[in-house]
Amino acid sequence: MPSTESAVGAAPPGQPPHRGRDDGRFSVLTWPQVQRLDQILEEAVPIHGRGNFPTLAVRPRRIVQVVRSRLEKKGVAVHTVRLNGSAASHVLHQDSGLGYKDLDLIFGVSLKSEDVFQLVKDVVMDCLLDFLPEGVNKDKITPMTLKEAYVQKLVKVCNETDRWSLISLSNNSGKNVELKFVDSLRRQFEFSVDSFQIILDSLLLFGECSENPMSKNFHPTVTGESMYGDFEEAMDHLKNRIIATRNPEEIRGGGLLKYCNLLVRGFKPKSEIDMKALQRYMCSRFFIDFPDIGEQQRKLESYLQSHFVGMESKRYDCLMTLHRVVNESTVCLMGHERRQTLNLIAMLAVRVLAEQNIIPTVTNVTCYYQPAPYVSEINVNYYVTHMQPLLPCSHSYPTWLPCN
Repeated sequence: MPSTESAVGAAPPGQPPHRGRDDGRFSVLTWPQVQRLDQILEEAVPIHGRGNFPTLAVRPRRIVQVVRSRLEKKGVAVHTVRLNGSAASHVLHQDSGLGYKDLDLIFGVSLKSEDVFQLVKDVVMDCLLDFLPEGVNKDKITPMTLKEAYVQKLVKVCNETDRWSLISLSNNSGKNVELKFVDSLRRQFEFSVDSFQIILDSLLLFGECSENPMSKNFHPTVTGESMYGDFEEAMDHLKNRIIATRNPEEIRGGGLLKYCNLLVRGFKPKSEIDMKALQRYMCSRFFIDFPDIGEQQRKLESYLQSHFVGMESKRYDCLMTLHRVVNESTVCLMGHERRQTLNLIAMLAVRVLAEQNIIPTVTNVTCYYQPAPYVSEINVNYYVTHMQPLLPCSHSYPTWLPCN
């Protein structure tokens, strides 16, 4: 069965992208990959409600069908639906070491006005009503109530190069269902290993039209695309755990945190020399987007919370890797700003150790210093000192790392 293919943001909505069939950006999925994709779309994901609101069991395939149908009834054409990011990487190569966290679904739509942005949000809120359990009185539940109960994050971007919105549905384990509605998006990936998008249209159509189940000899043609460029090269990076990107200054945050995350997971730079240069761009863009120490702290805490679910022990390693990269590659900050950031990272690292019960507390750490050998004959065993509580982040910090 042929699939409907279009590159989100690569051509005006409603027009096919300018490419040939032999374009190296695209590749047809194998049968095992199609099976993994189908399993992800069929697996129910819990959407946890706040307060007394019940947990919703949402199958990704079903919510895509409902949202797409409602949008088209309202006059908003959906040109394509894609699976994006780590979930797409998992479908293509399940032993990559990345796993997958969010279920990132992209709807290709035309967001030509503020009214359409609002309409898309209203449609998604209305669709959530369909997933409420039987017996719930839906008459008095407003879109605002649903947003407060089930939406983790709402984002809208509208400028000269990017027109898109994001509605992230809450999941207490960090596996959020993210619905992204994209008219145009200049930068659609951070690194080659997370640059994959899988076009879902043929698989969705097969499920609606075919009376027979899929098999190795009877299944739709499903196509994947690498937004990095060369699909086979990006797949080689994924299989061999290679870090590669281009123009990190185009990425919000510079891709700095994802870079450190990949290093901790055992990925290696494609070129050490080139990556050293790219690290400077990553750091510069990160501090452009998060110039204030408070913003940096909120971003780091949020990233640690959402990207290491089930891998809490890796948080410390990630922070220490970040500390090294910032220390080596930051050229855009004044001395005291750089010291503030380095000490913030160190403070968070100590807090992570405290949360793991590796040290007793953050504010009362006892450090033991053994005397030099030449004083061993003196009646002295050890010097004991107590660490003072860490200062608020608004002050300047010393360059020493806290003891642990």
